[in-house]
Amino acid sequence: MEIKQNPNTLVLEGRYELTDIIGEGGMAVVYKALDRRLNRYVAVKIMRPEMAQQPEFRQRFFAESQAVAMLSSPNIVAVYDVSHSTEIEYIVMELVDGITLKQYMERKGPIPWREAVYFAKQIARALAHAHARGVVHRDIKPQNMLLLRDGTLKVGDFGIAALENEMREERGTAVGSIHYIAPEQIRGESPDGRSDLYSLGVVMYEMLTGRKPYTGDTVGEIAVKHMNTSAVPPSRLVPDLPPELEHITLKAMNANIFERYQNAEELIKDLDRFTLTQTQQEDEAEAGSLELPPVVPVRSVSEMSKESFRRRRRRSSRVSFLSGTFGVLLVVLGLFIFLLQFFFKDYFPDKGLEDRSSSHMIMPNFQGQSVDTILKDPQNSVFSFEIIYLNSSGSEEFNPSEYTVERQDPGYGNRISLKKGGTPVKLYVSTSVVQIPDVFNLDYRQATSTLRVSGYYVEIVDELSDTVPRNLVMGMSPPAGTPLEKGQFVTLTVSAGPEIEYISMPNLVGLSERAAIEKIENSELSYAYSEYERSDLPAETVIGQDVEGYSLVPSHSKVILRVSTGPEV
Repeated sequence: MEIKQNPNTLVLEGRYELTDIIGEGGMAVVYKALDRRLNRYVAVKIMRPEMAQQPEFRQRFFAESQAVAMLSSPNIVAVYDVSHSTEIEYIVMELVDGITLKQYMERKGPIPWREAVYFAKQIARALAHAHARGVVHRDIKPQNMLLLRDGTLKVGDFGIAALENEMREERGTAVGSIHYIAPEQIRGESPDGRSDLYSLGVVMYEMLTGRKPYTGDTVGEIAVKHMNTSAVPPSRLVPDLPPELEHITLKAMNANIFERYQNAEELIKDLDRFTLTQTQQEDEAEAGSLELPPVVPVRSVSEMSKESFRRRRRRSSRVSFLSGTFGVLLVVLGLFIFLLQFFFKDYFPDKGLEDRSSSHMIMPNFQGQSVDTILKDPQNSVFSFEIIYLNSSGSEEFNPSEYTVERQDPGYGNRISLKKGGTPVKLYVSTSVVQIPDVFNLDYRQATSTLRVSGYYVEIVDELSDTVPRNLVMGMSPPAGTPLEKGQFVTLTVSAGPEIEYISMPNLVGLSERAAIEKIENSELSYAYSEYERSDLPAETVIGQDVEGYSLVPSHSKVILRVSTGPEV
């Protein structure tokens, strides 16, 4: 079956009405579609006609889809349906409202370690679930992970993405996954669950440092580094990174498959242990910093005589008896009043409220319902509603039908008396369109947290300032108070402090590595790390630097050295 350019009129099997193209790959096209039977939107991935002509790809596409359809995890994009016929091959999947982890990392750069661990655990749980059912992803990378607004990560394209990579390899264009592929896959060996864990380790490295561990000008160069080179330790790029987290990351991406994590549960256990230990250490540090109140010595009490003890005991017994009797009377009286009010209230006239009838009812639950639905329900005519907008002015620019009830007063389940003219009920409502909170002049970390709680993604832009202290928000786009739908990006302009002082980079070539490091540290610069390679110069001699000598660089810039390991023997 040929797929037309305009999919609006195409309905698959009388059920899936294709509406928009939301993604394209070399092997398939992904459409947004309406499932007419269940009245929900789904994603439909349809194999391209030229790929469907290859029986091997068709069979494997169907087999992989069936295997993934058996998976059920909150961290895996669900597969609802699979079609396999002579005309068309397609799979129906959960439609996820979010962005890829790749897009999130491109906008944000290095991710704080707590957030990176939170994401890594979710990916590992998805892999643990799939591996336990014999399904290996084979193409774990940020592009195949979807991030929802609430922070949930979902791994997609189990097995399917690997097929697309094979197709690209045949065309000589498979470069997208080389940064994350396991060494055994490069060697042509059959991948297993440990291969997915290697790729996850690379993703963790990139989340923590903001850069990939292995780069190069060609696919072959990157592949060789995966197999034969150790990555620069993340702590050299992020000095305040906890050492245990660095160890976990490097173990996950160990080139030796037997020194790597052997299953996802091991990785999850180490991440949980690390998180717990780190939290305990921080709590202890915080508790140690608190000042204890001064100790007040207890005054000594003279010994009581036997006669005084007897008198006090008799007095205490009388007081205890009277107190107990009085307490019982209070309980009985309270119970009587409660029964009178609750069960017999309708039998006594209420002269204080003349407009109140004698009828009562249990307050219904309006939470989660739209305002239109509530107002149009005839059963709700006994109420007089007051609409209170939580996140907008309630002006005409918003569609009232989009408002839903967040809370109500009186609350659900309360027993209420109905009043003539309508019992007053307050409905606190909100929409997906909210006003951007004002985070101006806050620390960017606090501002970011506030905006995320409100449902927005955050993009940070640094800007020099001689007046605004470093790390404080000095601009927002869109401005605070602007109505904006949740799930959109808010750009924060953050002060980078005053203008950076520039200094001359010293020429370090020819010095010993130790002498070069000393010269860097004495020049208001910072030593990052050294890369080692063979040369004709003696071992430990600096043969290059990432920034050319005598050029101007910002003070405290990091310097990377290239150091000789000596000539070949």
